[in-house]
Amino acid sequence: MIENVSKYKLQISIIFIIGLLAFNYKILFFGLDSDFFGILFSVILFLVGSRTTPLKVNYLLIAIILVFEFISFRLHTKSLHFLSLMLFICLIYYSLTKKFSFIAFICILMFSSVFNKFFEHLTTEIKQQLCYLVFTTLQNIIKIDKIEGVNFYINGAKITIDTACMGLSMFKTGLLTGAILLTLEEKKKKKYFAIFQIILFSCVVIILNIVSNYFRIVTLVILNCTKENTLHHTVGIICFIMYQVLPMLVLIRYFNPKITIEANSSTNNKLVPICITFIFIVITSFQMRQDQNPDLLYNLNSKYNIKNGKWVNNEVFKIIEKEKLIYIKTPTHKPLICWTGDGYRIFESKEIKRINEKIWFNKMEKNHIIYDSFWWYECGDKKYSSFIEVMLIKLIYNKPIRLINEISVEKKPNNN
Repeated sequence: MIENVSKYKLQISIIFIIGLLAFNYKILFFGLDSDFFGILFSVILFLVGSRTTPLKVNYLLIAIILVFEFISFRLHTKSLHFLSLMLFICLIYYSLTKKFSFIAFICILMFSSVFNKFFEHLTTEIKQQLCYLVFTTLQNIIKIDKIEGVNFYINGAKITIDTACMGLSMFKTGLLTGAILLTLEEKKKKKYFAIFQIILFSCVVIILNIVSNYFRIVTLVILNCTKENTLHHTVGIICFIMYQVLPMLVLIRYFNPKITIEANSSTNNKLVPICITFIFIVITSFQMRQDQNPDLLYNLNSKYNIKNGKWVNNEVFKIIEKEKLIYIKTPTHKPLICWTGDGYRIFESKEIKRINEKIWFNKMEKNHIIYDSFWWYECGDKKYSSFIEVMLIKLIYNKPIRLINEISVEKKPNNN
């Protein structure tokens, strides 16, 4: 029986993977929705660029998958479950061939929606620091009256740098370009990069991305072009090529792969850990198909009149009051991302204290109207400003967590 299983292990593995992906088709579409090309290319890169390695990578993959699936089960996190499915494919491939691609592995992690969330939480802070650096660079070259967040005031006119100027797509495109260069270099030299070299080159890609965005913002401010048009995109492409692609082409010459191709070791693997991992994934897959009740209105403060509210969808409850709007959401709906997607320009975002509790405050503009937005995460009667902190509370104690966002039109000072 064991010999028959070993003989047809490739066919059996393919059947199990196809069945698992078919059962998780909704999760699959969810994961591929935003970065279909990047994720698909990363998996293909893994299959094409894998190398024989003596490292017991299967134990690392199993550990990561089990942790991700535990979190997915407790928090009903589709993005982590999708990532686990992709890593399970890598685990099966490694178990069959003893080949693994660290370059593609990093790409899969970076193109996952997990990294998207992490990057989105850092985007605003990075962009504001870049804008201030641009201000200090240009203030002696051109006359800049002042800077507020991501807004430059030049000769009385306001120039706003939008989110795309420190965007996720440019970062991922640079990462993917770097992965292609590393893989081509390995194929050309018929040798492989060490893990340290791969990590070092990835760090270089990140630095070059920041440099590229810096010069992009400088150029847009000088040209007074921050609207989405042909010139805006052309500047982005030119800066990407000049400050990211070309430097990578030069630096790759100094990253010489030194590890020679090793003889393929025995592909005999202990099936028990893989079977346990598969069972965990199946259990979590069933959990993902269950409808979740976020309990957004559970023990809600009585000051919020829910009679004036309505459900936008099962994850967003909207309350309309005389002078402000109140949104009660699941914690994954970060207001900065939601408002930017609706066409608002966010030009100030900072953490403040209100009644001795830390919350977030941002100013945004649309159709020449300025809005003030206060938001925070809430568990019970306590407010939190950290997404990671409330997720840990949810993970450990399984308590209902919600995000509350209050928006009002900025009041103009009375000049009378």
